[in-house]
Amino acid sequence: MYNVEHILPCRNTLGEGALWSIDEQKLYWVDIRKGSFSRFDPASDKQETFQVGLPIGVLALRASGGLIMATKNGFALWDEQQRELKFIAQPYGEDPTMRFNDGAVDARGRFWAGSMLNDESPDGGTLYRLDPDGSLHAMITKVGVPNGIGWSPDNTIMYFTDSHPSRRTIYAYDYDIETGAITNSRIFSAAALEKGTPDGLTVDSEGYVWSAFWDGAKIVRFDPTGKIERTIDMPVLRPTSCVFGGAGLTDLYITSAAVDEPYRAQYPLSGDLFCIKTDIKGQPKHKFGG
Repeated sequence: MYNVEHILPCRNTLGEGALWSIDEQKLYWVDIRKGSFSRFDPASDKQETFQVGLPIGVLALRASGGLIMATKNGFALWDEQQRELKFIAQPYGEDPTMRFNDGAVDARGRFWAGSMLNDESPDGGTLYRLDPDGSLHAMITKVGVPNGIGWSPDNTIMYFTDSHPSRRTIYAYDYDIETGAITNSRIFSAAALEKGTPDGLTVDSEGYVWSAFWDGAKIVRFDPTGKIERTIDMPVLRPTSCVFGGAGLTDLYITSAAVDEPYRAQYPLSGDLFCIKTDIKGQPKHKFGG
């Protein structure tokens, strides 16, 4: 039985993209709708929040230092000193109908991030791969709501979530770590629970997939075959992303989103940050090579 610890009353509107920095021993995440990201030091309980000025779908660490983000207007580097973005790839220009959502970096430093239409049309988005040399590749088209991405410990399988109501599916692909190619698309888990939709995910060192279930009030751990191995009840209706952190990578941090009436009374901690102490080790998050 796991204890879900409420660690920060951050009151995010749409908290997402949990990311652990091993070097800093700090947690990063974004609030998509507020156009901000936060950095949290569990040792001191200090939270810093940075306003970017655009909706941010996801951020990642860079091998050369600093951050890269997938924002409403494309991929950009964050200059913390100047507090400004430098765009390096904008597949849609400044199209007001589009934005980026979730993403992750693979073991060769490629940044994967998915786009979507603001109206959440089922086929309006694309999963892109941004390589360290700056080249941008459209890898999966006709995506609805791109979400959790991760890789098996041996880097032979990539997982990708489409949270659109018509899909609610985590897909698996054969992965070529040397080229970044994906093949053999298949369903890993589809509508695994009657209640809820798979959102952000992380893969642990044993190759099990942990998924935050939006509107499901649960974290679900799947075995490598896609079967539910365990579920953990959450005190929020909309857990959104999860990542392993802490000194031993055994602390599972979970972001969440706000809810509307009539759910506020039932889930008063919605939008806050949580942590679960586990006996399972996660995988370190990779850094973008560009």
